[in-house]
Amino acid sequence: MDPVTGLSIGRIVIGAAALISPQRAAKASGLSPDDNPQMDYFTRMFGAREIALGAVTLVSSGPLRRNLTLVGIAVDGADAVSGVLGLTGGRVPKPASGILVGAALGAIGSGVVGLGRGRRTD
Repeated sequence: MDPVTGLSIGRIVIGAAALISPQRAAKASGLSPDDNPQMDYFTRMFGAREIALGAVTLVSSGPLRRNLTLVGIAVDGADAVSGVLGLTGGRVPKPASGILVGAALGAIGSGVVGLGRGRRTD
């Protein structure tokens, strides 16, 4: 399986988990949803975004797939920056920041590798 397809499927699975069980998804990311009841709302928004981005990338081809992969890289870059800002601002615990930033950087890496291979992205 090429990295872009794997990343797209991963986005859909993670997004579905966030929609179905936002409390569990937040806790798996090291966050504390019990301390912030509004987190369910934002976790579900994240889930919907991940499903949409994963699905449209999965079914696309050619230049559109390449462009959607670039959009995914930009979104994951913003997620990584958000994780770092959350840590440096003292709003996100260090373990959670590591999980969130690590996942975002891994997704960026998958997208970059997929673009570099040129398989199914061009």
